[in-house]
Amino acid sequence: MHLTTLARHALSRGRTPADTYALLARRTRKPLPSARAVCLALSIPLAETTRRLNDCYDALLADPRPDSETDTGELLEALGVFDIPKSLTDTELAIVDHLLTAVYAHGSLRPGHHHGLTRWFTTGNLTTAYLSLTTTHPMPRTGNPTLYWTTLTTAGELLTTTPHSDTRIKYALTHCRTQTTKHQKSTGPTSYSSPPEASVR
Repeated sequence: MHLTTLARHALSRGRTPADTYALLARRTRKPLPSARAVCLALSIPLAETTRRLNDCYDALLADPRPDSETDTGELLEALGVFDIPKSLTDTELAIVDHLLTAVYAHGSLRPGHHHGLTRWFTTGNLTTAYLSLTTTHPMPRTGNPTLYWTTLTTAGELLTTTPHSDTRIKYALTHCRTQTTKHQKSTGPTSYSSPPEASVR
């Protein structure tokens, strides 16, 4: 049976992507083709699949330890290798742009948080991404608090226009507006350079 077909069958029976990888890798002893099969079974485009696997190949797939298939599958899943990308609307893309600006304006976002944001952008879970940033305060020395809260306010306003908007967004938006007013009063008019261009992979 073709590996992708086998992966699709395992997923249809309720196995997680991590479990499916472990199943294939144990049977074939071929980590890379097994991981690729899971991605393709999840309908992740081949080009994106190749990019993701290239990023983690040396660390996880080139020379795996014996009997490490389960651990490797869980790591691949945690890294977002099996995340199914969502096609974003123009409004959602604009929200992502504002959230990326907020990340830039934060000044020193933790790597783990940054990784989580990347995964949420990929899967289209923009509400979770937004709420996570609204509870994180920017660095006053290395960041730009006024820009941070202003862009989060704009992102929140856009999120409230999307279908099935989460009620938590309204409370978070109120918080962002309060913080924006607070920092504008304390710093006065400020100018800032545009953040470097960023893209969601």
